[in-house]
Amino acid sequence: MNIWLRVYAIMLALLVGSCIEPFEPKVADAPSSYLVVDGAISTQGVSTIRLSRTLGLGQGGKAPVEGKARVYIEEASGRQYPLTEGPVGTYSSAALSLTAETGVRLHFTTSSGREYVSDYTPAKYTPPIDSVSWKIGDQGLQIYVNAHDETNATRYFRWSYEETWEFRSRYASYLEYKNKKLVDRQEDINHCWGQEAPSTITLGNTVRLSRNVVSEQPITLLPERSTKLITKYSILVRQYALSLEEYTYWEALRKNTESIGTLFDPLPTQLTGNVHNLTDASEEVLGFVGAQSVVEQRIFIDRSDLPPSWPRVTGYESCPLDTATSEDLFADGKYTPIAMDKAGIYYSTTECIDCRKRGVNVRPSFWK
Repeated sequence: MNIWLRVYAIMLALLVGSCIEPFEPKVADAPSSYLVVDGAISTQGVSTIRLSRTLGLGQGGKAPVEGKARVYIEEASGRQYPLTEGPVGTYSSAALSLTAETGVRLHFTTSSGREYVSDYTPAKYTPPIDSVSWKIGDQGLQIYVNAHDETNATRYFRWSYEETWEFRSRYASYLEYKNKKLVDRQEDINHCWGQEAPSTITLGNTVRLSRNVVSEQPITLLPERSTKLITKYSILVRQYALSLEEYTYWEALRKNTESIGTLFDPLPTQLTGNVHNLTDASEEVLGFVGAQSVVEQRIFIDRSDLPPSWPRVTGYESCPLDTATSEDLFADGKYTPIAMDKAGIYYSTTECIDCRKRGVNVRPSFWK
């Protein structure tokens, strides 16, 4: 996750401090990388845990993963549920149904023999989402989530979301350059769907409310000129019930990753996760392993639902149309043919024609 790269930088900042005069900090004593535990225990379903390491300063490339670890979920009673490795560094359990409020933790041993556990945490069952709603305002289209918990089993919540939107490129292409000649195009590269899963941390609690009700919790704001709104937009909102300890962790993580950047922002907070090395208490591990079920709800917003006065912004406003006489123009892939007649071959840049540059041309199974 990109968020852990930012966390790593923040931890180094905490080690070296700050000053007004520029200088070259000595960070030789800082670890070259930290173990990252990413994921949660699902109390009602499949649990997926990813083990990786941060990159050191000046290192490029992908973060290394921790493969061949022995990983399992452990109840306070001693019962264990193994996780198996799929993609290297990613471990998944069978579908589980854990008893609410039972103490559970993650327990794993790396291929190098280092053993780690998370703190026991109560298995939470997340209440359902009542609705995902939206309103038109001065700033654009605001998405909200609404929920309540009559059992008062939790007062702390986190939300994440995935966006999908339908769009078309500027020009539809009926020809393609293949084997050094132009042939009829068989695949539609004009009609696509974009997808995004922002890493924004959204938290809420009802501790100070007389009723355990979440009302119009803001999730995301789309400005009226957003290209995501050109045809049809969908958002899938996920809701997680948290313990106080997990909520506190996510709140510190949110402040560190979203509020650092100027002299007037709050100083970084030392992140304290709940994963520990059993034989080396001094080792810092990034991550907090909670235990909860996940509930979700999806809505669709059609262009016709939006104010007609809003501008229709496609992102393809600067797409020239030109003609060529030679097929050789398309050999390097920079340009894509559209159609041809006696005037020549109509074409534009591949970016303006191939919608796969900004999404996928396979219709999502959930799309209406």
